Amino acid sequence: MADVTIEIVGLSESECGPFPCDETRSCGLEVCYPSNRMLDAVSALRYEIEKEYGDRVAVQLTVIDEAMPDHVRQLLEERQPPIPMILVNGRLTSIGRISYPLIKEEIDYALEEA
Repeated sequence: MADVTIEIVGLSESECGPFPCDETRSCGLEVCYPSNRMLDAVSALRYEIEKEYGDRVAVQLTVIDEAMPDHVRQLLEERQPPIPMILVNGRLTSIGRISYPLIKEEIDYALEEA
């Protein structure tokens, strides 16, 4: 079992963040450029996380097109976060986009806490 679980929540046609892809790659991901699609970015993120952390960190994708888990519904009702939502061990982060450097910071913090 993984020490840290990253859950990305969004719609199947969601973009990976509020800003379009550009040549600066500030998100730290390469293979999903220039699609700007959440699904492509999650695959790229999963690859980078597995390379860095192995099985210590799991990446879970929750697509809410047709059904919404209760924990996601509650977060949406209470906090109205942007899509995609980034949760670390069930805790909503303020990241609001799929960005490897920002998510890596959250992972490192969570691993220190574990």
